[in-house]
Amino acid sequence: MPTDLPDFDLSRFLPYRLTVAAERLSAALARRYRSEFGISVAEWRVLVHLADAGAVSIRDLEARVHLEKSKASRAASRLVEAGHVVKTANPDDRRLVRLSLSDSGRTLMTDLLPLARAYQERLEHLVAPHLDGLEAALDTFMAEEPGGGGPGS
Repeated sequence: MPTDLPDFDLSRFLPYRLTVAAERLSAALARRYRSEFGISVAEWRVLVHLADAGAVSIRDLEARVHLEKSKASRAASRLVEAGHVVKTANPDDRRLVRLSLSDSGRTLMTDLLPLARAYQERLEHLVAPHLDGLEAALDTFMAEEPGGGGPGS
C-alpha cells in the first residue's frame, strides 16, 4: 500500500458501500424478473415507473428512472415493441410523446409487483431492528445532495 497518500478506507467509504449494496440488491431482484419475465433492469425501471406515475413524457421518464437518456429510450422502445408500453402524442404539445402501460404491460405488472413487494418484505425483515434508522438516513440522502451546501456543510 502506498504510504505517500492520505489515509483512506474505501471499505468504510459510505458512497462506495451504498453503491455496492444497491447494486447487489438490484441484481438479486433483476435475476428473478429477467429469468421469469425476460426484462432487463432498465425495462423494469420504466415499467414500474409507468405503473406508479401513469402516462409520462420520455423526458420525465429519463429523469425519474435514473438512467442515461439512451438506456431509458432503448428500454422504452423495447417495451413498445413487446407491446407492454404504448406511445401517444402529448395533447398539450404534439411534438412530445407520452408513454403509458398497455393492457399487456398492466398484466405484466400484475405479476411483477407482487414479486417486488415480496422482495421488499424480505429485505425489511432482514434489517428489521435498523429499518427506521435506515429509512431516515435514506430520506435524508434523497431530500438533498449530501455535502452540497445543506445542513451540516
